[in-house]
Amino acid sequence: MNYQEIRPPEHLSNHIRYCWTLESTHTETRITPFRTMADGCPGLIYQPKSAGTLYQGSKQLSDLFLFGQSTRYGELQLSGNFQAIGIHFYPNALKTLFGLPAEELTDSCLNLEELIQKKYPALSDQLLYSPSAKDQLEILFHYLDMEQQRSVHLQDATMKHVLTQIVQSRGLIPLKRLQDDLGLSERSMERKFKAYTGISPKLFSRICRFQASLIQLRKNEYDKFSDIAYENNYADQSHFIRSFKEFAGFSPFQYQKKSFEIVENLNQLNPS
Repeated sequence: MNYQEIRPPEHLSNHIRYCWTLESTHTETRITPFRTMADGCPGLIYQPKSAGTLYQGSKQLSDLFLFGQSTRYGELQLSGNFQAIGIHFYPNALKTLFGLPAEELTDSCLNLEELIQKKYPALSDQLLYSPSAKDQLEILFHYLDMEQQRSVHLQDATMKHVLTQIVQSRGLIPLKRLQDDLGLSERSMERKFKAYTGISPKLFSRICRFQASLIQLRKNEYDKFSDIAYENNYADQSHFIRSFKEFAGFSPFQYQKKSFEIVENLNQLNPS
């Protein structure tokens, strides 16, 4: 697999964390399973069917689709070859950039071609006939910039503050402290947070804690699993392993021994 990570343009950096391109290095047609891990963020993928088709279970995904928050690990299958580009958003982008009800896309995908066709009918053809992934990204950046201008009124400083505090604390900040700081009840903050991110602040905090432990595994910054459990405030090693399996689909030991992570939080299950 040829993978390249790309920084977003400055004018979209409030919504986009990073972008990537991915191309298969083999030419034969095959069916390849992948596993996604919960990371607290929605995203967008463009995978033209002329190269290969992505499936979520038995559901065939469109060439251009938007995916919401994941509450656990997921499974994808690719029939054919990767020739994909991806855009990884910040947690609240479904609401603040697209104006979509984030909760409706949790653990789900949306055919973005149909949404775009109504507003910008030429965009699908522009993507299809673009000569390179770089050109395709520029087309998508232009589209996202137009969406950004339409949705500027949807920004919410309160939710941005909550998200920033949870992420910076790696999911360890007490939610009660945030509620008190903002003068919100537990129910009010949860309702507002779900509207902007698609999941509850408690679940988002758990995913942030999982991601912090995953980074330690990736960087090999530990001597034993109990070190990771302790540093990320899990009750014990067993608690850490259970949580890791919930969000990754395999244990930390399996990840350590059989990790084939081709894109951050996307693992190829039977690489060759």
